[in-house]
Parts: sequence; C-alpha cells; structure tokens
Amino acid sequence: MPVISRGLRTVLVRPRAARPTACIRRVHTDNNPSAPPNTASSSSGNTTHFGFRTVPEESKEALVRGVFDSVASSYDLMNDAMSLGVHRLWKDSFISLLSPGSRGPVRCIDVAGGTGDIALRILDHAREAYGDRETCVDIVDINGEMLKEGCKRFKKTMYHNTPQVGFIEANAQALPQETFPDNTYDLYTIAFGIRNVTSIPDVLHEAHRVLKPGGTFACLEFNKLTNPVLAPLYDRYSFSMIPLLGTILAGDRASYEYLVESIRRFPSQGDFSRMIADAGFAIGGDFEGDGGAWRDLWGGVACIHTGVKL
Repeated sequence: MPVISRGLRTVLVRPRAARPTACIRRVHTDNNPSAPPNTASSSSGNTTHFGFRTVPEESKEALVRGVFDSVASSYDLMNDAMSLGVHRLWKDSFISLLSPGSRGPVRCIDVAGGTGDIALRILDHAREAYGDRETCVDIVDINGEMLKEGCKRFKKTMYHNTPQVGFIEANAQALPQETFPDNTYDLYTIAFGIRNVTSIPDVLHEAHRVLKPGGTFACLEFNKLTNPVLAPLYDRYSFSMIPLLGTILAGDRASYEYLVESIRRFPSQGDFSRMIADAGFAIGGDFEGDGGAWRDLWGGVACIHTGVKL
C-alpha cells in the first residue's frame, strides 16, 4: 500500500461552529509582520537568496510579499504563463494522488494557498468522489492580497460561509501555537509556495508539528527537468518568454523574472526529499515513482513530494 494512503486516515470530525463573517483571520506571531526587523536581526549577517540575488535573511519576506502583492490579481494567469497552462493538470494529479475523502473526512491545512485553487479541488474531490461534506480546509498564506483573491473565488461556491473553509493570514515558518496546535491536521498541502520561503527547514518543522501522527505532508512544486535534451530548451523558454509574457500580460517583468529564478534555486528532487526526511517524515525510498519519495510530472518540470508523520 502506498505511503500516501496511510497518511489519510479515517477521522471523526466534530461539528464546528460557523466561522466569523470576516473572510480573513490575521494571526501572525509578530503583531506587525510588515514592520522593519529589529536591530539584532538586522545585524546578524545571515543571508539567503531572492531569485539569483543574495539578500539579508530579514529582507526576503518583504521582497517576496512585494512580488505576490503585484501578481495576486493575475496569479492564475502567471501560472498559465510559467507552465503553458499545464499547472491545472498538475494540480488535478496532485489531488487525485492524495484522494481526500477516500477514508472518511479529513481536516486539511493548505499553506501558501491564498487563491484557494488547491483547497477548492480538495473539497470538490471529497464531495464528488465520496459524498463527503465534512472534510474541511484551513487556507493559510502570509500574503493578504492572495487571500483576498481566494475569498473572491470561494464566494462563488457552495462552501462560502460554511465550516468547511477558512482563510488565515499567517507565516508558514512560525504558525502561532494558539491557532495551530500540535497534532491538529490529517493533511498538509503546499503547492508552488515552499520555494519562496526564507527557511524551508522551518516550514517543514512546522508542518510536522501541526500534523497528527499518521498525517500526510504533500508538496507540489516546480523542480528540475531530468531530460538533458529538453532542459536547455526549457531554460531558454523560462528566461526569455516568461518575463516577456509578464510584461505583456501583467506589466510586471521583474516579478516574473524572480519567479523563474526561484525555481532554479530550489533544491533538486533528491535534496528536497532528504530535507523532508530530516524534518521527521517517513518518505519511502530515495527515488522517483511508486514507493519513492517523489513523483516527477512532465519529466521533472514539476514534482510531487510526500511524507508521513510517524
């Protein structure tokens, strides 16, 4: 039996009170996440990458926020440009693999999920495939503009103003304990988001903390194309056409350049799978495919990684 199936256990979901009418809850550990960093942090000297640039660690969050503030209203269009529209098929494959609802209702957290497209797929799959109207999703994103787009999307669905979905503005690297207690969720998803964080290990640690024992971590992300013939062609498209499309479609070349660069800076499939294992997850074999730690999509242009909290 694949590891992924063991992660989605049947659970009893108690009825929950209706969520507040305000669409987005803001629960940062820092009362003002946009405030300038304190002197101690600013003088630490630690650096990280922002695309191909090296920047102080404390600067990256604001830089990434600026990118997604800029692209929030055209986020789906952005993913269409970066994947030639194939991201929609990848997301469908991601949810089909996880098959939420197949073993009863699950409580999910979708991180960096502001626009709500993964959460909507989770809820639709559970309802349409298994008649499940109890599976629920907390959509978490550090960017309020992205969450606003998700609220707009869900207002057009049957899930709006129901206990099945909530929108929470929070930092994936430091999820507030009072809002996200230990051992809370059955499924943690993050799609096309983890490459933008300052500290991937911190995000993985928090994912492990909030998942119940037996819960599943699942990540969909752009990754390394494994075909040596196609890789140069993909690079040429990425670095020339995607920024050009950003200029034409959104009037924003710089944000699209960053997004392409961030993909190239993301760890390889094997390296990322080992990071997931280091966070305490069982990942299967250190290889691609059934029984392995990851599944390549379109030769590695995108990749699904999974792990189970023991």
